[in-house]
Amino acid sequence: MKIEVCANSFESALAAQDGGAHRIELCEQLNIGGVTPSHSLIEKVMQELSITSFVLIRPRAGNFIYSNSEFKTMLRDIAFAKSMGVQGIVSGVLLSDHTIDIKRTSQLVKASEGMSFTFHRAFDQVLDPVKGLEELIELGVDRILTSGQKPDVIEGFDVLKSLREQAKERIVILPGGGVSITNVEKFLDAGFKEVHGSFRESAIENSSHQQRIKKEKHTNQQTIKQLIKLIKK
Repeated sequence: MKIEVCANSFESALAAQDGGAHRIELCEQLNIGGVTPSHSLIEKVMQELSITSFVLIRPRAGNFIYSNSEFKTMLRDIAFAKSMGVQGIVSGVLLSDHTIDIKRTSQLVKASEGMSFTFHRAFDQVLDPVKGLEELIELGVDRILTSGQKPDVIEGFDVLKSLREQAKERIVILPGGGVSITNVEKFLDAGFKEVHGSFRESAIENSSHQQRIKKEKHTNQQTIKQLIKLIKK
């Protein structure tokens, strides 16, 4: 099994690498679901780290229906990521009726040629996941990041298993959204080849007024090491 870490900073990416994770999905602002990381962060990770790195392409929080201007930004960001040597893109577009935007997603896949392509958790908003899975296979998508169309992977476990059975190794089903040390073996035992999570801890520091202030959470290196041990048992 491979562990993909949703890394929201250079610190998280470094913790993922040093903890032994197989891959990262680089993003920023996880508190709003994650958006495209800055070009400077992408560049720093690619120059200073060796871990396989996928990049989230999502210009803003909210829905997955984008304006022409937003979509052009997505294509430019993919081109930049490719120029930096990024190994994969994580993205996707929906239509207002909660179906996959075939035309635009196809354009994203084509722009990502030479890199792996993951359709992200917009898939959890697709009304007909059975049809959606077949459409993504047809488009040449490599994997689908999904919680099984539920708030987390445990509630969506049965749907995840059903999707994996339907996929029949034509596309990777990547469970994400609530994967942890306490449940990762459930996915290993069920035959999933990869899982996704941020595996973060809260960083606390004192302000000048000696008040405890909660900072952004980053990936916990020790948690990653524990996960690696569990999946190697």
